[in-house]
Amino acid sequence: MNFRNIFTVFAFTFGIVSWNNAQISVQNVLTPNQLVQNVLLGFGVTASNITVNGSPISTNTVQGNLSYFNSGTTSFPIQQGVLLTTGLGIGAVGPNSSTSQTNGGTPLVTTDVHLNDIANGSVTNGVVLEFDFVPSGDTISFNYIFGSEEYPEFSPSSYNDAFGFFLWGPGISGPYVLGGYPSGGQNLAIIPGTTTPVTINNVGDQTNTQYYVFNDNGSTYGTAIQYDGTTVLLSANASIQCGETYHIKLAICNVGDQAYDSGVFLQANSFSSEAIEIAVATVSGDTTVYEGCTQANLMFIRPQTQLDDTLIINYSITGNATMGTDYNTLTNPITFLPGMDTIVLTINPIADGIPDNNEYVTITATTISSCGDTLISSGTLYILDSIPITITETNPTVPCANDSVFVSASAAGLFPPFTYSWTGGQTGPTAYFPSVTGAMTGTIDYYVTATNSCGYTGTDTVTITLNQTLAVDTIWSGPATCDPIGWVAAYVTGQTVTPQHGIYYTWNGPGASNPSFVNASVWENLASGWYYINIEDAVCSVNDSVFIDILDPPVAEFSANPTSGCTPLEVTFTNTSQNASSYSWNFGNGTTINVNSLSNQYQTYTSNATIQLIASEGNCRDTAVVSVYLSICGCTDVLAVNYNPLANADDGSCYYPLPTVEAPNVFSPNGDGLNDFYFLSTTNTISIELSIINRWGNVVFEGSGINPAWNGKMQSGAEAPDGVYFYKYTVFGLQNQFIEGHGFLHLVLR
Repeated sequence: MNFRNIFTVFAFTFGIVSWNNAQISVQNVLTPNQLVQNVLLGFGVTASNITVNGSPISTNTVQGNLSYFNSGTTSFPIQQGVLLTTGLGIGAVGPNSSTSQTNGGTPLVTTDVHLNDIANGSVTNGVVLEFDFVPSGDTISFNYIFGSEEYPEFSPSSYNDAFGFFLWGPGISGPYVLGGYPSGGQNLAIIPGTTTPVTINNVGDQTNTQYYVFNDNGSTYGTAIQYDGTTVLLSANASIQCGETYHIKLAICNVGDQAYDSGVFLQANSFSSEAIEIAVATVSGDTTVYEGCTQANLMFIRPQTQLDDTLIINYSITGNATMGTDYNTLTNPITFLPGMDTIVLTINPIADGIPDNNEYVTITATTISSCGDTLISSGTLYILDSIPITITETNPTVPCANDSVFVSASAAGLFPPFTYSWTGGQTGPTAYFPSVTGAMTGTIDYYVTATNSCGYTGTDTVTITLNQTLAVDTIWSGPATCDPIGWVAAYVTGQTVTPQHGIYYTWNGPGASNPSFVNASVWENLASGWYYINIEDAVCSVNDSVFIDILDPPVAEFSANPTSGCTPLEVTFTNTSQNASSYSWNFGNGTTINVNSLSNQYQTYTSNATIQLIASEGNCRDTAVVSVYLSICGCTDVLAVNYNPLANADDGSCYYPLPTVEAPNVFSPNGDGLNDFYFLSTTNTISIELSIINRWGNVVFEGSGINPAWNGKMQSGAEAPDGVYFYKYTVFGLQNQFIEGHGFLHLVLR
């Protein structure tokens, strides 16, 4: 039998993401021959006579409706395979951003009678892929998903986009007529357990819903593919005869118009017969892994037609890599339980630190087909123990010493991203290093180490070449007073001059009354401050700076005592100035004086004032300022006898009048509205305490407050009888004064 290598089965990721898009990838770079031979076919099948739309196709011809797809890290159930579409294949790429995606397409050369039988409508654009094949077993199977933009609005409708997998050959019979096959053919794209074709009208949100997936953006496969709806993952199966030649036709079409794309996804390597398939999956897509870094999956895959039984597979392990030493221990044999189509074993290479770069391991499984043929499948994995990392770096030449020099490095090799560490602790692909380490010329070496995501490292040297002789040998300065009498000077060595270029000095600084810069090695008559020089010769330039001190400047300073009070206020000023010989006072009340000593000064104020002292020494002077705040003091209580409406500060001088009291000697609480209550008439009063006592010494009323009043009733509430009563009171005045008094009153009821 003829066996073939597997085209990349799955693209797993182990620590490094090889696919980072949220949608599938569709490529039109493979010819129909490559798509069938290298992508679609699995073990136990050989193919020939490949045609597209009824015509033989050159091996170099690429079709827009016939594509290769890979779902990367999306949730789409089929990792990779062949895509047949009514429009261009690129229109299947997600996300689902349209409900009516239409992406062109190629009209069928003639009306396809087999698709017409399924669609019950007018077939328009699509694609028909056909080939002959010879199976090694007695079954054939492959996996697929059908999707369409016709969902869900046109399911069901007259736009019944259809597809079919039509099979002809020995032992096959059915309604689909094809010359050379008198028994006819059958369609393998059917709803499980029936003979009903899978179409827009037969599977959707209203019919056979258990096989339908709604694919709005953000739902099941919404970011992966464009189509609004799909079927679940389905399997096409047929019983056939070993070693015989069969013909299959894989076709899809629009119906009724050329709008709203449809497509069928065929799973890679699933078109197989009988044999157990062994595939090696690594992060790089090839068959190589690295010790301590990547791992590989060994996948044992059996045909869909064998899923109902338990199957035990013994496999052999060969190669010069030792299990348990160079990689982990693997389970052998493996057991397929009913319903399982794939078993995955993971190989983890062990980092042993021993140089043995030519290790490999080969896994081989043997299957006896129902026809008695021996089917052998195998996979080989190569284990490498080193990952070369190359570093490209800058090696700058510095003609002039600067504070720092910029350097960079770029690493290349497997398993990025890379991290970088430099001499001295800097990180990242760039760094800054000092260019002077005591010598003005020569080389300085620094080291950079690049580390990949697996922890493998590479180190290289960055060399900074310094070629400079110009330098500032000495820089001086002379102090200044407040007058600009300071100076700066610089002496350089190693200068290089030419007839075209001499040596130039550029000073910058406060400059006092001089220009703000001067081109000379000495600059005089300067004020205090920082001065900066740039010296340039024919090769490069250097920079330096120097500070001019100030000589004992005058400092004005004085205090006032007190700084606030009642008008008129006498204030004493104490002069504590320094480094001055004359003083100018402005007392803020119209008085100014000039003195030559630190003597105290005295002033009287009737309003707020700001006092200024200028301390001078020659042309140098300094100024100090103090403020004095005055208040009008007096009685601020409006109730007081001596209230002063102009005062803004209370001086405690308020005094108040005594309270007065007038007590009535008769009242008549008879309800006529006249003289119904007994109360005291007072002035300058805060509160009153009043008691009424009858002739037997019993208290009939007690009250207190601003103006307590007796209504002529006993404390029990009964009316008091006519007669004479005794009263007494205490009246409280405005300033802790009180008056006590007593007397008799006559209560009259008539």
